[in-house]
Amino acid sequence: KMAGSSTPWIGSAYLFLQSTCKTIVLPSLYESSQKKPSVFKALKLALADSTGSVNGVDMLKVHCSHPHLIVQLKFCKQENCRRFLQSYREGVLQKSLQNHLQLSLAMTTVPLEMELKAGSEHLDNMLKDEDRCLECIYREKPDRLRDEEITELEECLKSLIVHQSINNSMAAKDCASLNSPSLLYPSQGSSLSSEVTFIFQGQEFANRMLTPDDHQKFAKLVSKKWKQVGRSLQKNCRALRDPVIDNLALEYDREGLYEQAYQLLLRFIQSEGKKATIVRLIAALEENGLISLAEELLGLHSNEDCC
Repeated sequence: KMAGSSTPWIGSAYLFLQSTCKTIVLPSLYESSQKKPSVFKALKLALADSTGSVNGVDMLKVHCSHPHLIVQLKFCKQENCRRFLQSYREGVLQKSLQNHLQLSLAMTTVPLEMELKAGSEHLDNMLKDEDRCLECIYREKPDRLRDEEITELEECLKSLIVHQSINNSMAAKDCASLNSPSLLYPSQGSSLSSEVTFIFQGQEFANRMLTPDDHQKFAKLVSKKWKQVGRSLQKNCRALRDPVIDNLALEYDREGLYEQAYQLLLRFIQSEGKKATIVRLIAALEENGLISLAEELLGLHSNEDCC
């Protein structure tokens, strides 16, 4: 029996990735502390695309074995594995990963070759026989727990912690691009704007500009921590650099916390324009432990707490 009610369906496979472009060496990019979060994000989003769920397949470890980047995968449901195999067979996974790498790394194109193995079996030779592929993957039980590095990268992505050390080619062209975290934004003019999303508490949300409703909720609920949030936002917002936040505190001291917080976010919105997006505010809230306010802005418990 491949699966039973008492025993969950669990299997493992290895995805071998290699760029066909000599100037793009995936293992070297992943070994770079600056590029690693971007490569991981692309892998995570492409795998989510392939199964239709952020949690459809789990990455246990990423191996660098030049010229290949090898991703050890764990599947916990047969239907997720089946969807993954269909996506792989039809080239959807390959195209998705190429697109996500292109966006995350700010490159014009990232051509890829892929191989899929389960133990000693080369699954590429039997893709038309989906049940046989499933059996091979099911036979290969994961031989490890998730690597600590993968856990850290997952937490980084979920919490939207912006890795300021990343400086891709966009940053060199225009210092204004520092206002948009390279982990989370595509290059300007991209036709793939619908793919600009972010992960919060395991759920995927579309990025968007801040709204007047966001502005008011933030000012009302952030309370005394508005300064801390401002210092998080100032890391990539020149309009909030150091004396500005203290000056706002003094200037609007009589009006109270609501007005101080309101004026802080107003400065951010006015200076950043279209780059004043929800993802940047959520990242700042997460950094300061304001999870409830982040949930409120994303509408996660508005229905439950309305009464």
